[in-house]
Formats: sequence, structure tokens, C-alpha cells
Amino acid sequence: MRIFLAIGAAALAGCASTPAPAAPENAFFAALSARCGQAFAGKLVSDQPADADMRGQPMVMHVRNCTADRIEIPFHVGSADGEWDRSRTWIISRTATGLRLKHDHRHADGSADAVTFYGGDTATPGTATRQEFPVDAESIALFERTGRSVSTTNVWAVETTDAGFAYELRREGRHFRVAFDYARPVSPPPAPWGW
Repeated sequence: MRIFLAIGAAALAGCASTPAPAAPENAFFAALSARCGQAFAGKLVSDQPADADMRGQPMVMHVRNCTADRIEIPFHVGSADGEWDRSRTWIISRTATGLRLKHDHRHADGSADAVTFYGGDTATPGTATRQEFPVDAESIALFERTGRSVSTTNVWAVETTDAGFAYELRREGRHFRVAFDYARPVSPPPAPWGW
């Protein structure tokens, strides 16, 4: 009888030491953080006329300035004249209940655009590879104040898998998606505005 009790106690002890699976948002954040310092080439993969000027242009995303609670991802878009538009940075940060996505938009001199720091918080746990961010109240107010009420139903998504990274915007009648291949690393471009 003592042998069976000892075996049972050992089995229970083994169960108690098994780590709980990471919450999906934590696994997602950790996977993205693991790419910190790296930059990757990508392209526009959606096909709406509104994005015609981006079609075929080179694109680079750079995972940088990573802390335990925040990751900055500058998004650079090339142009026909060889210049790079470095005005956009995606910022993913932790909240008490999940993750937050904000868009930092700047002018060429580094000053803030009139429409910046918009985005939203996760409303569900998402998955370890995809998180969705419905527009938040602060962003709705910004969009309405600046004549962009069409954006008040935006839902953004960010994905990171073994294969690559994707950023997406969806609302009724609108779909924008860019994808980056983790098998295509590139030299990180200069940080915009000397950050």
C-alpha cells in the first residue's frame, strides 16, 4: 500500500511541476520579441485600388526598441523615385488585459502627424500567431475630429508565424494587408528621426 501511495504522490508532484501553457497573447508577444533587432523584406498582398501606389514597391519592417512591455516596428515603403517613406511605426504593448496596437505617424522632420497614435486593444485572447485590435474610443474620436469617420469600424490584425509577419486592416469594403518573409532578412534601415 505504501508503494502505491508513493507512486501516486510522485505522479501528482510531476503534474504540479508541469508549466501552464502561455496565454496566447503572451506567446505572441514572446515570438515577436524573439525577432528584435531584425528587419525583413515584404510586399503588399491585398489588391484594392486604394493601395495602387504601394503595389510592387519594396517594403521593410524592422522589429526594434523591444522591452518587456513594448515593441516598436517601423514600416518603410519604397517609391518609384528611390526614396523611402519612413513615416509609419507600429507599436505593440502589453495592457492589463491583453495587447494594444498603436500607429505612430510622423512627418519627414519627425514631427507628429495630425492623425497619429490611433489603434485599439485586443478584445479576445487571440492566438499565439494572430492578434486582432478593434478600434478604440480614443481613435474613433480622432477619426471623427479629422474627417475620417470611415475608419471608425477599423479592425487591425498582426500575425507572426514561423514563416513571417503580416499586418492587416479590415472594415466593410476595405482590406489592406502586407506580408514579410522571415526567410528574407535585410539590413535594418536607419532609425527614422534618429530614434
